[in-house]
Amino acid sequence: MPLKKEMPVKALPALLLATSALFPVAAQAEEVPMAADAGDAGDGADRRTIVVTGHADSYRSDSANGLKAPTPLLDVPQSVTVLSREQLDDQGVTQLGDALRYVPGVVLAQGEGNRDQIVLRGQNTTADFFLNGLRDDTQYYRSLYNIDHIEVLRGSNALLFGRGGGGGVINRVRKAPSLAGQSLGASAAVGTFGDFALAADLNAPLSQTLGARLNGTYEEFDNHRQDFHGRFIGVNPTLTFAPSADTRIDLSYNYDDDRRTVDRGVPSLAGKPLEGYRDTFFGRKDTNISEVKAHIVEARLTQKLADSLTLTVAGQYSHTDKYYGNIFASAAVNPATNTVSLSAYNSTSVRESWIGQANLTWQGKTGPIGHTVIAGIEGADQATDAARSEGIFPGNKASATVALADRLAIPAITFGTPSRSTHTKVTTFSAYFQDQIELAPFLQIVGGVRYDSFKINADNLLSSTSAGRTDHKWSPRAGVIVKPRANISLYGSYTKTFLPQSGDQFSALDATQATLAPEEFKNLEVGAKWDVTPTLALTAAAYRLDRENSRFNDPVTGLPQLSGKTRTRGIELSATGKILPQWQVSLGYALQDGKVRSSTTAAPAGRGLALLPESQISLWTRYDVTGKLGLGLGVTHQSSAYTTVSNTVTLPAWTRVDTAVFYNVSKNLSVQLNVNNLLNEQYFPTAHTDNNISTAAPRSARLTVRMGF
Repeated sequence: MPLKKEMPVKALPALLLATSALFPVAAQAEEVPMAADAGDAGDGADRRTIVVTGHADSYRSDSANGLKAPTPLLDVPQSVTVLSREQLDDQGVTQLGDALRYVPGVVLAQGEGNRDQIVLRGQNTTADFFLNGLRDDTQYYRSLYNIDHIEVLRGSNALLFGRGGGGGVINRVRKAPSLAGQSLGASAAVGTFGDFALAADLNAPLSQTLGARLNGTYEEFDNHRQDFHGRFIGVNPTLTFAPSADTRIDLSYNYDDDRRTVDRGVPSLAGKPLEGYRDTFFGRKDTNISEVKAHIVEARLTQKLADSLTLTVAGQYSHTDKYYGNIFASAAVNPATNTVSLSAYNSTSVRESWIGQANLTWQGKTGPIGHTVIAGIEGADQATDAARSEGIFPGNKASATVALADRLAIPAITFGTPSRSTHTKVTTFSAYFQDQIELAPFLQIVGGVRYDSFKINADNLLSSTSAGRTDHKWSPRAGVIVKPRANISLYGSYTKTFLPQSGDQFSALDATQATLAPEEFKNLEVGAKWDVTPTLALTAAAYRLDRENSRFNDPVTGLPQLSGKTRTRGIELSATGKILPQWQVSLGYALQDGKVRSSTTAAPAGRGLALLPESQISLWTRYDVTGKLGLGLGVTHQSSAYTTVSNTVTLPAWTRVDTAVFYNVSKNLSVQLNVNNLLNEQYFPTAHTDNNISTAAPRSARLTVRMGF
């Protein structure tokens, strides 16, 4: 059902009324101090935090590193969700995509079975990912073994992050060494399908001013799909040097080695996902392979220049080498012959990136007026070599038709000479300034602007041709915050961002694309935030996001096509934190609608945007029955959604229920059992094209043991 204009207004009071039943109880909840760093736990620490599992004291956070300033979330005029380490551990997730299921407004895309890809406020992206505030845009899967928490900043975010981020960005914050004391944490997990994960986290102060931390993991993947398998190796040593209370230097090296089966799901039949083939693999295990090796080196200096002035200088070098090959369904099932057509290709990419960033933060006053100022510069250089080759089936054919069966008889293939080979180079320089001005205790205004110089040069190595384009863009941000009470804020904001016309990976640029102006995103948002207690926060936001010079993925090929204008609008509600000292909750709801507003062959006006369910509900809650025993419950729901902008194939609505049991055997040992899809719901969570549709795993369990010393 299309979202009518009055629906957000009607739905908001209803949902607030429903959650208001929690307020009298929550208001009486005792204040629980935030847990100290793992190295700070002493004899008086909370019983649950004695077990060194990376848990904080609450799912709620009152700040976000990605904001580049110590501004409380209550005073930030945009929607921000922070997924704490405790919540990630309680849910038993190890991969970024699994964690984002519990964020309102975020829909997981399939990513062709070889990468993280999300739809955020209706905007599909493979590149709006950051690590410690620095761009991490290679197409691969991101593990959480070394991550302290995840930040989801919704709405256009160009001022803080630069290009892209039209619907928002995902920022992972890495675990850092602590000088307070030595600790060792380890975990082992095994799942129903034979999947397992081993992880260790060692924090070791080497002196009063030098500390080290080592995180490592080995994980093997498996699931319900035929022939699926994979493994991940991750190692992340970090060093911290703090010669004084005003100076801190952090050094980090991150190595990821990921190999897994590329699985693009099942095709469609009569406008719906093909049913009855939940486990059937539409590929070959010797062909559908993804391999990624990533190296990320980061150095960061944090220098307190004065009581109210802090300088942060960060640099990052990354090198990723990726290969993936795949056979996949390229058309809907032919019901007359009960057959399906298959195509294939492989792709290689090597990317090398350098990023440098300097940020100055000042908190002070000019007379009676308060200021929180951020000012900074950023420069980046990125080079990518990419190639693609098409699959050749027997008979020198570009495709093959096979009969449907529980296990498909897919012939072996070869790959021809490259059909595409490019070298691209992206160079950017940015400068930004923002001032959050407190005119009175109840009134703040935010104003800022970012300048980006974005240059891309692309060489087509097959045709020996080149194309290039340089854009100079200004991205403003404005907001107002009204605080009728110290723990309540009402806000309105306007933000803008851009994306050059070369796709979000910039792996190619042709002569036509080089003539096109960048896409633009404009986000209007109003909202309310209420810190009911120091450990429980409620938020509500309504937004309208307009996109111009839009690009859509073709429903058959999955390749981008130009359209024109789109509009997404909706509301997002959330409750995060402790309702009672022993009861935690993370609740999110999104009501949204997205439409094409200009006509093209690929996307006529009025069509709905891809992978944008009208409603989403996500609930995760944990209740500690005793000091040793805890129970967890998760519910996620999505209404029906189109697989692509063609609007010819629909993913049916679905609801999934997860549960968990936690038991602290001793202060150094804990055990948990997570049961996913408890009701054994058969559903289709996401897609890439109209005929690459993922199937959900049946009921499964995962047992995790954690030790801490």
